[in-house]
Amino acid sequence: MKKKRRYFKWIVMMAAGLAIIIAVSYLVVFVNHVMVRKTPEELLAEYMDNIPKQQYDAMYSMIDVKASGNISKEDFIRRNSAIYEGIEVQNMVIEILSYDKKEEVVTYQTSFETIAGQIRFENEATFKKNEGAYALIWDDSLIFPELSSSDQVRVDIIQAERGAILDRNGKVLAGKGTESSVGIVPGKLQDKNDVIQKLAELLEMEPDEIEAKLSEQWVKEDSFVPVKTISRNIAQEAFLEIPGVMITEVEVREYPLKEAATHLIGYVQNVTAEDLEEHEGEGYTVNSIIGKSGLEGLFEKELKGQDGCRILIVDDEGSEKEELACTLVQNGQAIHLTIDAGLQSSLYEQFQEDKGCSVAIQPDTGEVLALVSTPSYDNNEFILGLSDERWAALNEDENQPLYNRFRQVWCPGSTLKPVVAAIGLESCTVDPAEDYGSEGLSWQKDASWGSYYVTTLHEYAPVNLENALIYSDNIYFAKAALKIGAEEMENSLKRLGFCEELPFEIQMGESQYSNTESIETEVQLADSGYGQGQILVNPLHLACIYSSFCNDGNVIRPYLIYQNEAKGDAWIPDVFSKETATVVLDRMKKVVNDPNGTGYAAHREDIILAGKTGTAELKESQEDTTGTELGWFAVFTAEETAENPILIVSMVEDVKERGGSGYVVEKDRQVLEEWFER
Repeated sequence: MKKKRRYFKWIVMMAAGLAIIIAVSYLVVFVNHVMVRKTPEELLAEYMDNIPKQQYDAMYSMIDVKASGNISKEDFIRRNSAIYEGIEVQNMVIEILSYDKKEEVVTYQTSFETIAGQIRFENEATFKKNEGAYALIWDDSLIFPELSSSDQVRVDIIQAERGAILDRNGKVLAGKGTESSVGIVPGKLQDKNDVIQKLAELLEMEPDEIEAKLSEQWVKEDSFVPVKTISRNIAQEAFLEIPGVMITEVEVREYPLKEAATHLIGYVQNVTAEDLEEHEGEGYTVNSIIGKSGLEGLFEKELKGQDGCRILIVDDEGSEKEELACTLVQNGQAIHLTIDAGLQSSLYEQFQEDKGCSVAIQPDTGEVLALVSTPSYDNNEFILGLSDERWAALNEDENQPLYNRFRQVWCPGSTLKPVVAAIGLESCTVDPAEDYGSEGLSWQKDASWGSYYVTTLHEYAPVNLENALIYSDNIYFAKAALKIGAEEMENSLKRLGFCEELPFEIQMGESQYSNTESIETEVQLADSGYGQGQILVNPLHLACIYSSFCNDGNVIRPYLIYQNEAKGDAWIPDVFSKETATVVLDRMKKVVNDPNGTGYAAHREDIILAGKTGTAELKESQEDTTGTELGWFAVFTAEETAENPILIVSMVEDVKERGGSGYVVEKDRQVLEEWFER
């Protein structure tokens, strides 16, 4: 009896368990039905949401393959990815307008961003119900209503013209030019390997480079495949003798002033993968160029412009069927500079064999007329493409043609003396009439200086400010510096813009009065008085300071972008009083116009000039006889009535045994001759 009860109990438990299993199964089926059986509207929204995510596998799983023409998964992905990724779809938004249950058609509106702007359209999506679940019936019109299976979606890029760089008179410093493009038409090749070998030798390329260009996907038998751009001045007969090789004209960026303006203008090159990553979203493509140095890089945003773009549906013959989106091309802006191309070239021609730099400004307005660094290189070479050998030669050249000298700071030597004179006058520590007395050609304050002496080149009398500038007396200005004192010297130089960035479009090196935060010794202070010690000055900064002597004590602000009505703007107003500026100016006139003046070689009968020479010694110690010298000359028109006002500062390295600063004076004299003749 007990055995029967246990058996009955076991049967009941089994039945209860089976009932629970069946109930759970029905619950799972019910939940799955509720969760998976999406409405057509929901299914369409999910499908569209996958497009910008590029989840084409998921999209394919939502279509009824048979009702969609039995399209294969591979063909589906290829068609959708080519179109959506080709036009760069982003930010897709869908709005359901209506649903026809009888026809199982959803009417919707969609919009999304593309490479050519926003696309918006109304469309219909048809669904099919199988075993209670909906699937999308796909064809090409689901991508765009007017798109058929034989049509293509084409993206046309309209290249923006890069803006020109012009001088003050409208002369092109960077603009459109033409060169020769050497290429191959594959269908006309007779012996491919032989042609590639011959062409590689002529173009100084590796055969593999040419082979790679011919193997690109777009190349067809009748395509012209560009291999390399060469100068149109190169003889072309040897290329044209090779069967299958052709030469066409190609538009390139051109720099008419070549070496004369390379460090100022810079150059462009084709974008690299790094450029595309760094400037993502800024409209660059693999075919773009980008400014790499100089003003080409500095004003890249303005010069670049914005490419135009059209997205089209075209039929199987390539004829336009419908325009889907269009962004108009915006050509780059022209950059109009204050630079005078003639003066720029003239300075380069005079100094092209030297290691040096020159800057020129209009001292009344601050317009920068020239910025020259020598030696230089032809920036057009970078447009055509430098060989590894040429790049190595430029980098290894001991004269450093790639080095931009006008942006650097240099020991100014005696060109600082007028500045020290003005500081002394302004601080009432220097009396221009005081005779400091003759010390011969060497002097030291006292025995505490040990073996150190300040030396000079000339003896004269009286030893006052005027003669000290005329004869460029180091001893006088060493004494003047000691009278001024370290604290006043530091504060005055700071007021003149030392230890701060020059307010100018191109970043220049910061002038300094010490390698540390202060002038630390008497000897350093004395040396600073005549532009030695640890004083370093940027040439453009020095030109701006000199402008105060002809602007009633106001330091002009330099600028590079041309203004139709140039008006001088003071960078540092009233740094010197008008009286101080006049005293220094009158004595700087003597430097050029007195026969004893160190700048007398630049004297003119028709125009009154003022200026100062400088020879900066670069050596390890006072006893060092192997050191080199920097030669300086700063010269400017000294009268308000001058018709073509100008201020030039030139510096040349290694002038020792070449006439010192006199070498620079003679070069600038010839530049001024051309300037005033014009």
